[in-house]
Amino acid sequence: MEEEIPVRCSKATQQDKGRRMDQRHLSQEEVKELIDQSHKAKEHSYSPYSKFRVGAAVKTRDGRVFTGCNVENACYNLGVCAERNVIAKAVSEGYKDFIAISIASDMETEFISPCGACRQVMREFGCKWDVYLTKTDKSYEKMTVDELLPRSFGPDDLSNKKVSNIPSKH
Repeated sequence: MEEEIPVRCSKATQQDKGRRMDQRHLSQEEVKELIDQSHKAKEHSYSPYSKFRVGAAVKTRDGRVFTGCNVENACYNLGVCAERNVIAKAVSEGYKDFIAISIASDMETEFISPCGACRQVMREFGCKWDVYLTKTDKSYEKMTVDELLPRSFGPDDLSNKKVSNIPSKH
């Protein structure tokens, strides 16, 4: 019988299977490289309206790194955040097993933090992978997706539908 992970992402999700025993932690050199990649990606940001540049780099379990940036639009709600952009890029190329993401912006005094939509998209691919929130000097704060989005709703919750005593319409 499998041991459950005691968090609300509270059990081992389908995406997290295999991460508990063989969770791959990045070396300091890998962390530095991932952060560098996110800062380079920020340079490609298309943000003519907010002027708020964001870059992201995601690393897959097999070591592949994808990068992306935010892309704004005159119709504001059509803009895409860097985090969602890089995840979509990786998924569109067949990669879904992420171990870490680094997020970069031009914020100097605070660590960049992903919006709620980006947190939920990251959650789609598991709770236990690492998130590096950075500043312009490349200092960082390391968290997990679960720490950014506690008690989250994810794919496994859809298979746990437990509705009883639904009155029938006569």
